[in-house]
Amino acid sequence: MSRPFRFGASLIDPAPADEWRAKCRRVEELGYDVLLVPDHLGMPAPFPALVAAAGATERPRLGTFVLNAGFWNPALLAREVATTDALTGGRLELGLGTGYVRAEHETAGLPWGSPGERVDRLRRTVEEVERSLGAREHLPRPVQRPRVPLLIGANGDRMLELAAEHADIVGFTGARPSARSATGLTPITAGELDERVARYRDLARGREDPAELNLLIQMVIVTEDREAAVRPLLERAPQLTLEQALELPLLLVGTLEEIVAQVRAQRERYGFSYLTVLEPYVEAFAPVLAELRGR
Repeated sequence: MSRPFRFGASLIDPAPADEWRAKCRRVEELGYDVLLVPDHLGMPAPFPALVAAAGATERPRLGTFVLNAGFWNPALLAREVATTDALTGGRLELGLGTGYVRAEHETAGLPWGSPGERVDRLRRTVEEVERSLGAREHLPRPVQRPRVPLLIGANGDRMLELAAEHADIVGFTGARPSARSATGLTPITAGELDERVARYRDLARGREDPAELNLLIQMVIVTEDREAAVRPLLERAPQLTLEQALELPLLLVGTLEEIVAQVRAQRERYGFSYLTVLEPYVEAFAPVLAELRGR
């Protein structure tokens, strides 16, 4: 049986206090289940932004999407998580990943490392934060028990293995790291995503409680001309054909009815019941959310 849908809004643009609170209230008004903040330089600092969001809203969960493990000392991160969970009334969801933008590490004066070293760093962070927050003597204490829900953003085999071991939610980007891309990521095809989800399911076969599967949506365009809307993407991803671009799960392009049908089909095909939409598309996605609420 499919999980019911959950929808998250990732707020990426910094704003003064009144504007930030207004954005958060709008996310709540539109019916989003989770209000999320990323962990990139030039974007809002995650934990204070989420505490401010909690003061402006009542219902949405609040999440990091996702923290760059290379930016965080595990002991200090455990303190941030526990404090934020307490100050938000137990609404926090902790998202963690390896980070994929080398320039941000260089700007921060932090080591970058090989892909393997970054996965090792993330594993240590996950295990040490879990150990710290699970200790009876740890102060401050989080509100949620047995723990704050953990999302791990994953794509490669070792990351999927880590997610299968530890994550309550597995975040799929529908992309892989790429030094040639201006964003640091390049899309993977629908068939490649099939393989990645299947690989995760194989690794997680022995789990008692299946994880929730999340997909980050990169674009939402309500239109009657899908091909015209997608063509600009091909300039940034020339390895894709038009047909492959139209099939990408991370793009929701078409009429309202077509997008609703695509979201339902992707839950059936991949198991994605939790979708995250980037801030520029929060309003455009709202009618889709309304159609799928509670289903």
